[in-house]
Amino acid sequence: MNDWPEGRDDAYGRGSARPQPEGVQRMRHIQRQPQQPPRPPQPVQPPRPQRPAGPVPTPGVPPQQAGAHDTYGGYDSGYNTGQVYGSPSGGAPGRPQGPGGPSGPGGPGRAPGPAPDWRKRIKVGSIVLVSALLVTSVSTYLWADSKVRREVDLSKVIERPKEGDCTTYLIVGSDSREGMSAEEKKKLHTGSAEGKRTDSMMILAKCSSGNTMISLPRDSDVEIPSFVGSQSGKTFPAQGRRVKLNAAYAEDGPELLVRTVEHNTGLRIDHYAEIGFAGFANIVDALGGVELDIEQGFKDEKSGADFKAGRQTLNGEQSLAFVRTRYAFAESDLQRTKNQQKFLAALANQAATPSTILNPFALYPMLGAGLDTLIVDKDMGLYDMAQMFFAMKGVNGGDGVSMNIPISGQRGGNLVWDKAKVQQLVKQIQNDEKVTVRGN
Repeated sequence: MNDWPEGRDDAYGRGSARPQPEGVQRMRHIQRQPQQPPRPPQPVQPPRPQRPAGPVPTPGVPPQQAGAHDTYGGYDSGYNTGQVYGSPSGGAPGRPQGPGGPSGPGGPGRAPGPAPDWRKRIKVGSIVLVSALLVTSVSTYLWADSKVRREVDLSKVIERPKEGDCTTYLIVGSDSREGMSAEEKKKLHTGSAEGKRTDSMMILAKCSSGNTMISLPRDSDVEIPSFVGSQSGKTFPAQGRRVKLNAAYAEDGPELLVRTVEHNTGLRIDHYAEIGFAGFANIVDALGGVELDIEQGFKDEKSGADFKAGRQTLNGEQSLAFVRTRYAFAESDLQRTKNQQKFLAALANQAATPSTILNPFALYPMLGAGLDTLIVDKDMGLYDMAQMFFAMKGVNGGDGVSMNIPISGQRGGNLVWDKAKVQQLVKQIQNDEKVTVRGN
């Protein structure tokens, strides 16, 4: 049975044995669109330049070799590479490829960047760090140097001994109440006496053979030599007057004190440093206290001292009471000078540590508290001050000795020095020899 419509050639759809190809046949199921009206004639355009034969190269797309399987009628289908032409990146127009695509990082469409130059980065970082440290150090130095009170002129001291091989400091603790309020005077048990006097004096000799700290009791029996007045400039001849050592300071200040110490010891003093009550207490408080081992407890109403034996941390008020107490001891001033040496060595040991020097939150308060009340000679710089503190720290660490100046007896309540031992001690310091003399 034939399903095809009548009138159709039985050969339709089943091939034909005719020698000529079939002609055009009408297909009833195809609907033709109505013809559009003819367009009006367009103006003649000048001929465009001819492009070379062959496919137009596309940026980012390598030229393709056409094969029989992907070309039909001279048209490249583009299916051989999977690329959609018309986009510079080979993808959809306006859309960059992802990380793994030709335009992504590390893809073939982007050249890899140069590797980081770590050596150069470390060098630049080091330069920046060193520059910052240098600026900070210079700023700190200038700030601290501007606060130092260089008020003592040692050039006014006459008839000076010869210079020795060691650097010597005369360190003075005065009872100056400068800048203290009435409440602070009461709290620190300083009294309200006018002026200032020396409360403690010691020689610090910084030597390559070892450092030596020598306390000079304030009650030492000494001779006032000839001197030039620090204010008047007038020359005062020697009169053979014998007084207590602290009287020289009270008579004409630091210059006469240095002159008297040099005359009675024969040792040249290179630098002078003095600090008052308030500065002393403020330095201790700025450090957060000073740790000290008190061998035997004692109490003194005049200085406000009240200590029990054992290791403890002293604040500024307690520290001042510790170094000023004299009436609680049988040896009076001699025991007090020993306590002063012990405390100053502990103070220097704590102040001259990396945790203080390298920490601006500890260094600046300490310098600010001490430099405002520290009085030094005109030739003493910050470097000399640092050397002084490190020398005191060395004594506390066993690199040297500490002693009272040798005493042979008393005269009218004054302590008389042992001249022979003093001369031997001075000679060893002048020649930078190991000190073998021991004092009281």
